Amino acid sequence: MANRSKSTYVLWVLFGINMMNFFDRQILAAVTEPIRMEWHLNDSALGWLNTAFVLLYAAVGVPLGRLSDRWLRTRILAIGVSVWSVFTAASGLAWNYWSLFAVRLGVGVGEASCAPAANSLIGDIFPPQKRARAISIFMLGLPIGIFTSNLSSGIIAKQYGWRVTFFIACIPGLILAALALRIKEPHRGGAEEHHVVGHEQEGSPYWRVLRIPTIWWIILSGALHNFNAYAVNAFLPAFLGRYHGMDLRQANTIAAIVLGAVGVVGLLGGGWAADKFRQTRANGRMLLATASLFVSTPLVYLALDRPKGDLVGFMLLMGSGWMLIYVYYATVYAAIQDVVEPGLRATAMALYFFAMYVLGGSFGTSILGMLSDHYAKKAMIVEGATVLTETARAEGLHSAFYVVPLVSLLLAIVLYAGSRTIAKDMDKLQRWMRESAAKAPAPEAAEAVN
Repeated sequence: MANRSKSTYVLWVLFGINMMNFFDRQILAAVTEPIRMEWHLNDSALGWLNTAFVLLYAAVGVPLGRLSDRWLRTRILAIGVSVWSVFTAASGLAWNYWSLFAVRLGVGVGEASCAPAANSLIGDIFPPQKRARAISIFMLGLPIGIFTSNLSSGIIAKQYGWRVTFFIACIPGLILAALALRIKEPHRGGAEEHHVVGHEQEGSPYWRVLRIPTIWWIILSGALHNFNAYAVNAFLPAFLGRYHGMDLRQANTIAAIVLGAVGVVGLLGGGWAADKFRQTRANGRMLLATASLFVSTPLVYLALDRPKGDLVGFMLLMGSGWMLIYVYYATVYAAIQDVVEPGLRATAMALYFFAMYVLGGSFGTSILGMLSDHYAKKAMIVEGATVLTETARAEGLHSAFYVVPLVSLLLAIVLYAGSRTIAKDMDKLQRWMRESAAKAPAPEAAEAVN
């Protein structure tokens, strides 16, 4: 019972850290329109703000992931949360585009610590049959962070100005950093059926991860998924404001619901279903992810196809489609741990995050921003105008958003390909772990949940 209480405490602290991770990251999207108007920016410039953030986030994440496999993950998390919280507050002090650009890079460095260290901790606390549900609770930080960030930022920015939103976000982050230091570091591999603590396969740690066929499909899926996630999260409040005529508070409230609140259902339901499917089929988690994306794709397309002002139709279709997209996290993140040895899980997550952010997330916002500017200029010509009007900008952003369902369809195909290789990779890992367990005693005090 004591171990269960400790595990529950750890999981909720990690959830809180992940929530603030996405809360702080989403603030910029929530206040995009007042920043754009104050500094006279176009969508391409706003997109590149996110691209620079993501590229540095990905680059720093790889060494932090390797460090998480070798040093105390709890301290890495505490330091990382403190760093990104301080830089988030500093974002409110930015006086022009380039000062905000520089400060957001600091946020990216701190946030790069979260995913590798936290996912590795979860893998060493919860056994395989409970891991997807644990990860789904941890990943609830994503939709709840986005929901609360959009909702509160829209209210605060309209009432007090966009800078105040960044200042307030610093406080809970520093509290969570202190709570992270109270977590006791668990034994690596202590939650596995076969204890392999102290045993590693030979060769480069990076190559040992990348030689797993399923990892390549998962990496490609991450790039496609993150392209969409960053593009939509960054520009949906602006899209609702321009195309559907919402004010700042209204646009962020709707974005909070269709991008955030629906994720609670998607993650909890997806985590429960993923563990059930794995008990009957080795590739059950990947098949569930595949089915979810195939269904969500037409829903997102139909949401974008709703006419101006049809907010009910948009919310029902977009909310349903995005809810299914959240199943990705509960299934694919757990699948990574199914095929990677315990001592390399943080490294695997860092490599996965590096690839999916560099190849996907980093260009989602910039490409959507450039497409928006491109189509806005075409709309301007159709109008017969000589300067970009807000009407042309609205049409441009609307047209650019149609890239999202196209990428979503490709993602579903890639996930299906991964479902064809994962069973063999899982079996290979289990054979190695059985052989290694015969050579080493079990750790004296594993922190696993029985």
